[in-house]
Amino acid sequence: MSGTGVQSGNYGIPDGILGLTGPVAKPAPGSLPLRGDLAHIALAGTHLAAHYVVPHVRTIGDQGADLYLAARDDSEIMHRLAAGTRFELLDFAGEWAWGCVGPEGPSGYCKAACLTD
Repeated sequence: MSGTGVQSGNYGIPDGILGLTGPVAKPAPGSLPLRGDLAHIALAGTHLAAHYVVPHVRTIGDQGADLYLAARDDSEIMHRLAAGTRFELLDFAGEWAWGCVGPEGPSGYCKAACLTD
């Protein structure tokens, strides 16, 4: 990364030329907010993805939320997020939201109805 870039929330959006210097270890599923198609903007200097997303900060609602490995009710539950937990929304489709607690994870899917502004 050549500079800190434009600030958006708590994360600097990289500017200039980015380059990866070699292979990196593939993170464990549900750890870093990294999928094949997109990743958290904070990972732009260290992990390759087709798109990088600046998160929309939301809060886990009063009932808490399960964080699933995949966007399916029968998927493995990776974590239980308590009510009031800060959640960084990166993508959503239908009733599912994908995001993380922070750029270091954990990451996964939760029901979009569990999130508040």
